[in-house]
Amino acid sequence: MKKPLLLFLCVFFSLLAMTQTNVAETMGPIFSLKIHKTPIFLERENNLFELSLFAEAGKLPGEIVAIRLHFTPKSNLDMLARMEVTDTSGLKYYSGQGVKSGQNILLPVNQKHNHRPLTLVFTFRLNANADLGKSLELDSAEVVFAMGQTIRVLPRERFEYRPALVLRTAGQDNCDTYRIPGLVTTNTGTLIAVYDNRYNNSKDLQENIDIGMSRSTDGGKTWEPMKVIMDMGKWGGRAENLNGIGDPCILYDDKNATIWVAALWMSGATEKDMLWWASRPGMTPTETGQFMLTKSTDNGLSWSTPINITDQIKDPSWQLLLQGPGKGICMKNGTLVFPVQFKKDIGEKSLDGGQFTCHSSIVYSVDGGESWEIGSGAKSNTTEAQVAELSDGSLMLNMRDDQNRADKSETNGRAVAITQNLGETWETHPSSNAALQEPNCMGSLISADILLDGQIQKILFFSNPNSKTERTNMTIKASKDEGLTWPLGFQIMLNETIGFGYSCLSMVDEYTVGILYEGVKDIYFQKVPVGDFFKAGK
Repeated sequence: MKKPLLLFLCVFFSLLAMTQTNVAETMGPIFSLKIHKTPIFLERENNLFELSLFAEAGKLPGEIVAIRLHFTPKSNLDMLARMEVTDTSGLKYYSGQGVKSGQNILLPVNQKHNHRPLTLVFTFRLNANADLGKSLELDSAEVVFAMGQTIRVLPRERFEYRPALVLRTAGQDNCDTYRIPGLVTTNTGTLIAVYDNRYNNSKDLQENIDIGMSRSTDGGKTWEPMKVIMDMGKWGGRAENLNGIGDPCILYDDKNATIWVAALWMSGATEKDMLWWASRPGMTPTETGQFMLTKSTDNGLSWSTPINITDQIKDPSWQLLLQGPGKGICMKNGTLVFPVQFKKDIGEKSLDGGQFTCHSSIVYSVDGGESWEIGSGAKSNTTEAQVAELSDGSLMLNMRDDQNRADKSETNGRAVAITQNLGETWETHPSSNAALQEPNCMGSLISADILLDGQIQKILFFSNPNSKTERTNMTIKASKDEGLTWPLGFQIMLNETIGFGYSCLSMVDEYTVGILYEGVKDIYFQKVPVGDFFKAGK
């Protein structure tokens, strides 16, 4: 064995038991640790953080021989399969499992560097069976030098890395893009996910789009092959790209163990036409968008042929009526409720310059889906909404508000309204256009009865891109006071990167919140323990 290698190995293994000598205070801020706030995706390489060195020649206490990563006590290091350290040019410094000791991992890098700036990139890969309910949080990175001296570097920001499963990815099953997620949990604990299969491109209707469905019976760890559950084919002798059906909204009737999915269909609009504009007043499929349903009574194994309820709920003078998207609810009294949106001429221009103004509302059934009715508009210039039942039996409608396209001030925020009478009348909620910022995008809202502090409490969970300007920072927020406030301490950010931004929440079980949300052409699934929102000292 060559002497330099022997010397290195001796130094490296001696570091496992070495007491830290922190020289950062005497040397100044020569290191920076940047955190990338993203999930750790299963079956992907994940660049989680970067360590940059700014020292000039002769300013370091010798050669760097290792990096020791310190993780917080809660971190689950067993989920890690492999780690790599490279520089920004791609030059590899280390690849392997590292040497784990308690909540620390030692990575030998043997980098002879004291002459130029350097950024080390840390890439992680998860074990195939990593638990989606666990997490990692980096406490600090310790730079180890050949003579035993160390410098401990704290991250600029703290972030809890959570595993994520890529449920659908661009190109899978001959689909260019997957969009518009919906998610419910059945009485048996089965997860049912729905979404747009956009075969040709990312474009909204009108296009060749079907409704796809995925099913998981193990809490989202594994999913069955995708199944198409709504496809209008070549209705009317027209091509499939003129018979697209999309924007699903899923609802679970826990009283009758029935899953409902609503979707928008129209036949005949050309590929160049956006269905949002091509749909006109009228009732037939060639005039206006159609409100379509399908249902499953066997836990998602099979699905009915499409059911058209347009003539039950649409006013012929309206330009368009469509569902959610996202999810609907079954109220405690068994009433089924879908959030909806409609466009009608009210004699004034809408915020987007059109002649029709949009309104969010609800469509409901009091007889298990045999017949359907519609409420009134909750607020003008609102579209994609979600609905939740509050503790007093009233319904909260949380709406995408077009005013937020331009309003980036303190009045930027989701519109929120309450109804006591199934949408016959609405009143503005105190949090409306104030509490939940948005870049003008769909969001998700659910209510759940959660055991906290020894008693069952009604908790609202909300998810959206937490920004006024961009579809970034996908975040889940919790409220203990039924939406009056959403404290910063009850918020968990999952992914800072930009995406298409739609999401849907569902309680996987009584202890876990599940979320399905969009990346760019992909759809991700993650789980967060309820306790993480309310842990002491957060």
